[in-house]
Amino acid sequence: MTRPTSNGETAKLSTEPYKGVRDFYPDDWAKMEAMFDRLRETLTLAGFEEYQASPLERAELYEAKTSEEIVSEQTYTFTDRGDRRVTLRPEMTPTLARMVAGRRRELAFPLRWFSIGDRFRYERPQRGRLRDFYQCDIDILGLPEGEADVEALVLAARLIRDFGATEQDFVIRVSARPLLNAACVAAGLTEDGVRSYLRLLDKKDKMTTEAFSAARTAITAQDPLSFIEDAGRDPVVAAEKKKLLDRLETVMGRGVANVVFDPSITRGFDYYTGMVFELYDTNLENPRALFGGGRYDRLVSLFGGDPVPAIGFALGDVTLADFIESHSLPLDTGARRPQIYLGTPRPEDIPAAQAFAVRLRERGVRVFVNLTARSLGDQIRDAAKRGIPFFAAYGADEIANNVLRVKTLSTGGETGLAIDALPNFVR
Repeated sequence: MTRPTSNGETAKLSTEPYKGVRDFYPDDWAKMEAMFDRLRETLTLAGFEEYQASPLERAELYEAKTSEEIVSEQTYTFTDRGDRRVTLRPEMTPTLARMVAGRRRELAFPLRWFSIGDRFRYERPQRGRLRDFYQCDIDILGLPEGEADVEALVLAARLIRDFGATEQDFVIRVSARPLLNAACVAAGLTEDGVRSYLRLLDKKDKMTTEAFSAARTAITAQDPLSFIEDAGRDPVVAAEKKKLLDRLETVMGRGVANVVFDPSITRGFDYYTGMVFELYDTNLENPRALFGGGRYDRLVSLFGGDPVPAIGFALGDVTLADFIESHSLPLDTGARRPQIYLGTPRPEDIPAAQAFAVRLRERGVRVFVNLTARSLGDQIRDAAKRGIPFFAAYGADEIANNVLRVKTLSTGGETGLAIDALPNFVR
């Protein structure tokens, strides 16, 4: 495709996608869908239901209760033709809260919902971060802190283990906003000071020790984390710390041994009200948080009505794919690829092959049919290039003899079998 230039000549348009986004060719999308399918299987077995929503939202939805950094620096916001300010969703939780608030009288609480879709943030593209990425959001709404928090942590571990990971491959770091808030109050911080300190703490891993210490000193002379380390200095801090540690003991009793207390975990969103956590890769080649989440009991009430207690977390496709790669975990991408390539010895055989393919598809076989005049040798090479595991010619001789010669392309071996036996052989 071409476009006009300033001198009247034409120039070719670039084939590269917009900076920070990806094109998904079939093999790429097969990997994505394999990840999504694995997540869906685990979540539906755990009683979760899938929902979806438009990526377009009113801008004020995020300005009301999302991270200031995301709103001011990372959103794709524009004015539409109706003079409305619109944002491409950078996260799903505010949309979920809006949906639940809109039909709260009709819904059967507690809700166990998940959604998989793309999110948009104007960030500097780098390993683990893109401007358009896919994310799986998992939420439990309608249950107070306690069992729901335990379930969220156990489920987070299960989702990763179901990809083949072991407990040595990741660690779940847990803290709580009430604990951090109490420590900040004990350190003498005002409400604005608490907000500034928590935002700084969320960036701690991206800063040098010296830079963090200097920035923290500018906010408060006393380090709030020191009050958590020595919780006996303040009774409120001590009570919040004990409550969280008791919960982690319960989680470990449910089979998740790699959960640890880390008071520096805070999460960047302003709407968190309770436990917060992040799951980290332990591979030294990929030392980063894979995903995280926490409790947000007051977000739904922004739309009116009583608060709805809620806890949730989200997995991004980029960091999850990096984790799978760094630990060499198996990922089956063949579930959507054709299982057999039906070759046609002559063009006249195509109608019969198409009719046979219909019968095979009715029995659950994924079939690719040759529609060209290429030789059988070229058709076999085409099947191999497409990654289709089996090849069988289907023409007048095969129909007359009721026998197919099925070639396994990975080995070159051939198997003779009755035509009706093909579906079971392929499966």
